[in-house]
Amino acid sequence: MSDGIQRETTVVAKTVTRIVVPLILVTAIALLLQGHNLPGGGFIAGVLTATAFALTYIIYGLDYIQTELLDRGVDVPDGVPTALARESGTVFGIGLAIAAGGGIAAMVLGYPFLTQAVAFLEHLPVYHELEVASAFVFDLGVYFVVVGGLLTILSVVGAE
Repeated sequence: MSDGIQRETTVVAKTVTRIVVPLILVTAIALLLQGHNLPGGGFIAGVLTATAFALTYIIYGLDYIQTELLDRGVDVPDGVPTALARESGTVFGIGLAIAAGGGIAAMVLGYPFLTQAVAFLEHLPVYHELEVASAFVFDLGVYFVVVGGLLTILSVVGAE
């Protein structure tokens, strides 16, 4: 922290974080998967995922995210982005490529940009029938763009 004082979070805050973060992530995945049929989708799922990372950052600190979650070192010279910022930029770029690729794939097949198509997979062991929509590709790209963008902001602002 800027005042040089290290503040230790409480056991209650750490315990609640360990319980709530997985619930947030499962909810985010559920919203991502239902987004092409029901309210939800890539944007809100990305915001929830970034919220889980923000909560972890607030309670455990940036060092914990870099060493435990990303398996990176803590020592970062001034002016060099943190490991979280670098990884987030990569996630942002991958998401942008996925979202654009979903639209370009429709054009390659002779349809207008981002035209939606639906396929039904039948005779599956657990689900029996599964609907696969091309809009999910766009939602997935948006998800990665939002997660990457918000985590970049979080890491850069948090490092200040």
